Amino acid sequence: MPSKNSEPRATMSDPPLKRRQKRAEALRKRALSPVRILTMVLMLPFTTLIIAMGVYMRTSEFEHEQAAFHLIAMAGCKAAEAIVPGPFLVGQPGYHARNDPDGDGVACGTIRAAPVPAAVPQQGGASQQRSVGNAKFVRP
Repeated sequence: MPSKNSEPRATMSDPPLKRRQKRAEALRKRALSPVRILTMVLMLPFTTLIIAMGVYMRTSEFEHEQAAFHLIAMAGCKAAEAIVPGPFLVGQPGYHARNDPDGDGVACGTIRAAPVPAAVPQQGGASQQRSVGNAKFVRP
């Protein structure tokens, strides 16, 4: 009495090796699909940005929420003040030197104890004393 498994492999409709090859070919087609490759290339900058933000938030001296706000403040004062009203002092989240045009340690606003006196123009041909601010080019 012959058993069910006594049939030779050649007569089976689809041997296991051939099924494995078909699955591998289908997987290869999906992996090398032009749409998939294009999507991955287009998502690369976004993925890089997310990784960089995660690393910054873990290594920042600020708490996570403050570190996220500090990153947003890099975009400028309008972006920072849309979330939290300024001004931002040195060492606090939201302070960046490029948002502090006068270099007084206050970004996105001014805090003054007393009003600044108006400049009085000098009479005659005497040269005015100049102070160097944060301008890139200053004439002598």
